[in-house]
Amino acid sequence: MPQNRQARGPRASQIYDALRAQILAGTYGDAGALPSSRALASELGVARATVTSAYEQLSAEGFIRSRQGARPKVAALLDRTPPSSPALTSSAPPPLSSYGARLAQQPASPPSAARPAVDFRYGDLAASDFPTPIWRRAILGALAQRPDRLSYGHPAGSLRLRRALQGYLWRARALRCEAEQIIIVNGSQQGLDLCSRLLLDPGDGAIVEDPCYRMARDIFAAAGARVIPIPADQDGLDTSRLDNAAARLAYVTPSHQFPLGSVLSIARRHRLLAWAEERDAYLIEDDYDSEYRYDINPVPPLHGLGHGRNVLYLGTVSKTMSPTLRIGYLVVPSGLAAIFTHAKQIMDRHSPALEQEALATLLETGAYERHIRRIRRRMAERRDTLLEGLRQCFGDRLAVEGAKAGLHIIAWFRHIPAALEGELIRKAGQVGLGLHPLTPLYAAGSATRPDQAGLVMGYGSLDVRQIRRGVELLANCVAEVESGN
Repeated sequence: MPQNRQARGPRASQIYDALRAQILAGTYGDAGALPSSRALASELGVARATVTSAYEQLSAEGFIRSRQGARPKVAALLDRTPPSSPALTSSAPPPLSSYGARLAQQPASPPSAARPAVDFRYGDLAASDFPTPIWRRAILGALAQRPDRLSYGHPAGSLRLRRALQGYLWRARALRCEAEQIIIVNGSQQGLDLCSRLLLDPGDGAIVEDPCYRMARDIFAAAGARVIPIPADQDGLDTSRLDNAAARLAYVTPSHQFPLGSVLSIARRHRLLAWAEERDAYLIEDDYDSEYRYDINPVPPLHGLGHGRNVLYLGTVSKTMSPTLRIGYLVVPSGLAAIFTHAKQIMDRHSPALEQEALATLLETGAYERHIRRIRRRMAERRDTLLEGLRQCFGDRLAVEGAKAGLHIIAWFRHIPAALEGELIRKAGQVGLGLHPLTPLYAAGSATRPDQAGLVMGYGSLDVRQIRRGVELLANCVAEVESGN
């Protein structure tokens, strides 16, 4: 038996590999006997235990049969049929499920590449803003609890965290609920996925705002729903168009429409709730960044206006702590708590327990709300810097929307047609500036898409110096696009 004595790895593994290859090649025939462990060890100049180890592995995998006092033999029913030639088989995998096929039709988000020097990407936060000292203490405190056993947690999440969130939602958002109505999820994405699985059948209508959060639209489409875009304007979702929409649910961002930043007016809120009652439909209220209000008071959630029978409230700490934590929460109607808990258990048992306990500590001690107040002041300074820079560089050539709240603005360039939006993005990338167009957030063929170029400009991850530099680079790129260079 030839061996590569320079090969890396334990000698028993080399012997196993060689014998396995010979068995599959038919060297010993059907039910043929292999050398005894003593004889093979002597031939190879290794310890007998080394050969025995290789034989034991072959036996465990069903290649040979061993019996005390007898030479091992090739397993009688071993199938050594060689696999089909790759040239004779199709390179395509077997068909996907209908869900997989729908997902394959959606454009996938490109993998994260090297980030530009200044990136106005929405949703990112500055690492320096993360409350590292208090989070470290909370994590160490959770580790020090030392439970009697390590076991799976409750699928709806830590009861301690759910009770802490119950109090926080009442203090911060005037939202009344029971702890049992709160389901801890791995970010708002999982919350939306649970809603799509439990509230929609293929072919059901799902209303979304136009423009809207693209991932929500994709989740509903992947579930097989008929996505129905309804335009949003300065008063939020245009509820006058609901009467002609046959839908099972509506997904809305009433406190800060994403991405335009408008607030759903009180008249439209009541109309939306009435529509849901009339149609026996569900409303998903995504309150993704309600902590950030600069020029307006906090807007009460839609959840509080109704009686809670068909409104599901979705929140997250991705905009206050970090998107890497993947902690979100759903407040569901009492009658849905059990089925959402069951679905969460089937999906992934429960969200990570250590982070839940740490967040509960921050909520119970008030550290979370102190952090929010501190970070809100920083975000207000960044927003003001961005607005002033844009005003100085562009004047009335640029219109800004959605600046009263949140972590981004919409910048409309009055003298650049929407057709040149891609050219502006390309030129910015060449000078290390990350810009993000508004176009992908509109439904395909949307009639409400404005004619001028628009950008979603997030400032949550940038400091004042970076924002000023980014505006300078943007001004240069805009000048080149306007001049046709």
